[in-house]
Amino acid sequence: MRLSPIYEQKLAESKQAGIQEGIQQGVNAERRRVIENLLRIRFGVLNDDLTRIIEPLSLLSPEEFTPLLLQLSPQELIDRFISRFQPLAGNAYCEAPPRLLID
Repeated sequence: MRLSPIYEQKLAESKQAGIQEGIQQGVNAERRRVIENLLRIRFGVLNDDLTRIIEPLSLLSPEEFTPLLLQLSPQELIDRFISRFQPLAGNAYCEAPPRLLID
């Protein structure tokens, strides 16, 4: 039985989209592992706060996150990424709105 050309085209597009999504998930997972390893090598055992910054850091490119991980202290990283990013459902993150400072 032969499938219609349109159906075959849609099937091929779906397969390609699935492949691309799988590749992106692999890249993201590897990026998180690199960040976790850099944090562990630099600071030793990861506390809960350092573990929480891995996901928001992984949203940055390696060119952006590497200098931060090599130059900032644990507290500076925590202050920058826990206060700046708010967790959403499904472990997604969004940038938090700026905080108003009231005297």
